Amino acid sequence: MRVEYFEDTDTLQITFKEGNVADSRDLDENTLVEVDAEGQLVTITIEHAQERADLESFLYKKYPRAAA
Repeated sequence: MRVEYFEDTDTLQITFKEGNVADSRDLDENTLVEVDAEGQLVTITIEHAQERADLESFLYKKYPRAAA
């Protein structure tokens, strides 16, 4: 997974996996979702990202599975 922010265009792109895009869907005029041939999420692109997300406090944390 890769998260990229392009300051010059104020665009946030989250790539969930590498792969060929088979379909693009506009969620709204500023959000594009791309999926592969199996319908699995490939990328989400968000325009006007500074207005729509708190980019300054981005956090990624992986939690281990709970013991059974």
